[in-house]
Amino acid sequence: MTNSRILKVTGGLNFRELGGYPTVDGRTVKWHKLVRSAGLNKLTAADQDNIANYGVVADVDFRSQDERTQAPDKVPTGATYHFLPVFPDGDETDASASQADLERRFSSDDTAGYEHMLDVYRNMVTLETAQQAYHEFLATLLANEQPDQAVLFHCTAGKDRTGIGAFLTLSALGVDPQVIRRDYLLTNENVTPVVDKMLAKAQAAGKGDAFAANIRALSTVNPDYFDTAMKVINTQYGGVQDYLRDVLDFSRKDVEALKELYLD
Repeated sequence: MTNSRILKVTGGLNFRELGGYPTVDGRTVKWHKLVRSAGLNKLTAADQDNIANYGVVADVDFRSQDERTQAPDKVPTGATYHFLPVFPDGDETDASASQADLERRFSSDDTAGYEHMLDVYRNMVTLETAQQAYHEFLATLLANEQPDQAVLFHCTAGKDRTGIGAFLTLSALGVDPQVIRRDYLLTNENVTPVVDKMLAKAQAAGKGDAFAANIRALSTVNPDYFDTAMKVINTQYGGVQDYLRDVLDFSRKDVEALKELYLD
């Protein structure tokens, strides 16, 4: 089976392999062990089978209860489903807002979406629900002990909650921080065509420039978002390795076990 960063999925978006990334000590992340993606609610039957054949045995869902109810996962064939919501029920940072709510909140101030996303990234590393979700996610990764079996993790767009999940995992594995950053920003290459269609539709409906600017801010990733989370981790928790150990209860022994499972 050939190795590819971007996975072709008919009924999905932003499906990406984390294999092949180099660590600072000269090792590489194994292929067919870690897959990140957007929602699984539109997978075709063929997609479900193909993802299963790819080796996915665990489906980790970071979405809220509302998102799960509105668009339940089509779990890959034979995979175990893990519901690990990053945000608490009713938190406005989830992605289940209605169109009317979006228009109400983001049609006047053209920086509102950007500022909102900075808050989202702060919350993703400080909220107790987020910390619990990422703790359980790392435990799920440790339980994936068989060769050529993968954990797939996702949210709705596969960019924010999933992006932090990828950051924490790759950081634990010792991947170079700049490589992790590039992986985070790779989302924009996958979602930009979809976002452009959304903006064209909004423009045709006369929604205005402020709404368009905010929709782009809400629907893409930005180095500033990533840096905001990193600043909180560095200033409040002493850095990502301390955050993993002290906040997510992921010990040095756990880190070494993760490396044995996921690195060549």
